[in-house]
Amino acid sequence: MRVLGVDPGLTRCGIGVVEKVNGKLHLVDLGVIQTDPGDDLAARLLALEAQLSTWIIRSKPDVIAIERVFSQLNVKTAMATGQAAGVAILLAAKSGVPIALHTPSEVKAAVTGSGRADKKQVALMVSKILTLKEIPKPVDTTDALALAICHHWRGSGNARIAKAVAKSKQQRSGKILPKISAKSLALGKKGK
Repeated sequence: MRVLGVDPGLTRCGIGVVEKVNGKLHLVDLGVIQTDPGDDLAARLLALEAQLSTWIIRSKPDVIAIERVFSQLNVKTAMATGQAAGVAILLAAKSGVPIALHTPSEVKAAVTGSGRADKKQVALMVSKILTLKEIPKPVDTTDALALAICHHWRGSGNARIAKAVAKSKQQRSGKILPKISAKSLALGKKGK
């Protein structure tokens, strides 16, 4: 499985592609998409869209893992992050590539074992997990790689849980009835 990790940002959007081969994670590619803060919002979003589209076409991911935007004290930063995440989600949908949203603490916990790890700890573990000689720079790429690693390790389990929850809800609402064998029906009639 190949995962494209996206650390959304309007000024700098981190990109990291990680593939699992024979049970081992490997770095495929990494980079940063930058937009000019002097441009208006529409031009910046278009520039992000064009470059992210190229990354999706080039890397051919099976899944795109995107950092879930959370409330930050700086509303302006949260808005820019949300807008960049929206572009990534839209492009994934247009490309037919499934998306996964992971919170920063979920990513930190998956990569380091602690949801409160700092950026330095995350970067160190990313380099160890991917057996890199040095920590990738800038930090935006490390965060994107951590997202991809998180999805490799947690994504399939989360998908199975979501599927089981959806099935359970359908059964409770009466849309899907449990399979009943003829023998069970016959036993039920005898008991009356």
